[in-house]
Formats: sequence, C-alpha cells, structure tokens
Amino acid sequence: MAGIRFSRKKVYDPVLRGIHAWNGIAILLLLISAQVAAWIELTPEVASLWRFHVWAGYGLVIGLVARLAWGLNGPQHASLRALWHWPAWWQALRTRKWFTEPENWGHHPLASAAYIGFYLIVLTMAATGLALAAIDQGRGPLVNWLGHDVTLKSLFMTPHDILEEFVLAFVVMHLAALILHEVRHGVPMAQAMISGYQYRKEEE
Repeated sequence: MAGIRFSRKKVYDPVLRGIHAWNGIAILLLLISAQVAAWIELTPEVASLWRFHVWAGYGLVIGLVARLAWGLNGPQHASLRALWHWPAWWQALRTRKWFTEPENWGHHPLASAAYIGFYLIVLTMAATGLALAAIDQGRGPLVNWLGHDVTLKSLFMTPHDILEEFVLAFVVMHLAALILHEVRHGVPMAQAMISGYQYRKEEE
C-alpha cells in the first residue's frame, strides 16, 4: 500500500499450509453436502450424498490428526504451543479490545483463542459424525459399538447439528476478519496461508 512500508517474513511452512487447505476444503464439502442433503431430503439421491458426507468427514479426521501431529513435531509457528497467548488474552479481557492490529509474526493472539475453540468444536463434530455414520450407515471405526443402534441417534445428532451452526459462523467470521484486517489496519493477511509470507508494518 502507498505510504506504508512493510517487513516480510516466511512464517508458515508448506506442510502447515497444505493441512490448512485440506481441512478447509473438507469443512466446506461437509457444510455444503449437509445443507444440500437436508434440502433434497426425500429424493433417491440423498443416500449417496450422505455417503459422500461421511467420506468427507473421514478426510477431515485425517486432516485433524495431521494437524495434531504437525503441531507436536513441526516448526515454531506450526506448534500447538504457538496458539497459547495467555498474557494477550488477559489484556484483551481487561481492556475489551478484541480486534487489534497484528504486531508479531505468527497467529494473531486473539485469533488463536478462536482457533483453539474451533478445533475443539470440530473434534466434537468428528466424533459425533463417526457415531452417526455407524448408526445410520453401518460403517466407520465405531460400527462394532454403535452399528445401527437407532436408540442412540438423538444423543449424537443434537450436538452435531448445533455445532454445525458454530462451524458455519466461524468460517464466515474467519473470512470477514481477514478482510477487515486489510481494510482497517492496512496489513495484507489473506495470502499468508497460500504463500507462507506474512507482512508487518515497519516502525517509522
């Protein structure tokens, strides 16, 4: 941007970016397939669509396991430890400043809190989704325990449906935050998980 000088640094490694893209695509496929399946509920095609939904869920489980493994063994900014920013979270609670300009390299401290919450939600959705796959379709790793046991369906369906709304809200908020950071703070953000580079304003 004219009149602003930036520093640039390679922050996000290719493995992390690949896992991020994989999980993002899996989540979008899950959201779209669930919405379309609900819309065409009484048609012959709905069974195939729910099977596709389950396979997309398997893909997300693989991506979540990969993210956990890379978070334990990857470089600095991929580490799970890099998501924890207790002093910044406490400062935000005290000052009630929730949308601050990014200053350091890596994940924004306040965004990291949202990411942790999101991972917990998605892990819960993955677990309940595997249970529903066993109950509804008789497939998946939980089939020996839950296969076709319809008496337990509501136990898993209710949290799965509720948390789906949170996932959809997070996707919208995540994209909106990237745009707002660029508009309000003038810092390029959206390309970081594509190129791996982050930009930060230089001191005058």
